[in-house]
Amino acid sequence: MAADIEMDDLVQRRQQASYPPKPTDANVQPEDDQNDETIPVWTWASAILLLVMSACLTIFPRLLLFISETATGDERRPGLTPLEAFLALHFGIWLAATAAALVLNIPSTSTSASAANSAPSHPLLAPLTAASLLTSFISYNTNNVGALSFIVFIGSGTIGLWGLWTILFAGSSLVSRKTGADKRTSSFLFGNKSAASVQKKEWKKGKGRGD
Repeated sequence: MAADIEMDDLVQRRQQASYPPKPTDANVQPEDDQNDETIPVWTWASAILLLVMSACLTIFPRLLLFISETATGDERRPGLTPLEAFLALHFGIWLAATAAALVLNIPSTSTSASAANSAPSHPLLAPLTAASLLTSFISYNTNNVGALSFIVFIGSGTIGLWGLWTILFAGSSLVSRKTGADKRTSSFLFGNKSAASVQKKEWKKGKGRGD
């Protein structure tokens, strides 16, 4: 009897050695993507390329005229037209904003963990808001392209101001749990009676009286 039990144990051990148990959900380890640099490398390469194109449009616009001109000798134009210079400058600013958005949103484990605990936001919100405000300011001070500058001023200004309002006031991550007020209205320029700091002081006073 004991010999039969030993033989059964030996057979079970051999089967386990030949066919290891399938991994369960608890034993499955997540794949380590920290060593995968494909997305960061692509992000940096794309951002550098966009920055080079932005520099050509904003800082060296005559370089584009030089490489795209088909005429020779005295037939070459001395510079860009006002419309070409206006469009090149604004497109260059938008390309720079896109490059900044790429660099600022490179995926990583630390940023993804912190983003999960923060208020929801859009990766293009801050760069495009800054670019919109800048292009709106430049368009307001441009007079040699007719009504186009006013149209760009209105459009970019709307996007920029709306984006700025969204950055400052959207979401509820900065709402006080004790008073229910927005903490961002506590300091100057929003020093009002409904500010979080004021309500917190009144809450402490009321709590002290109750004690």
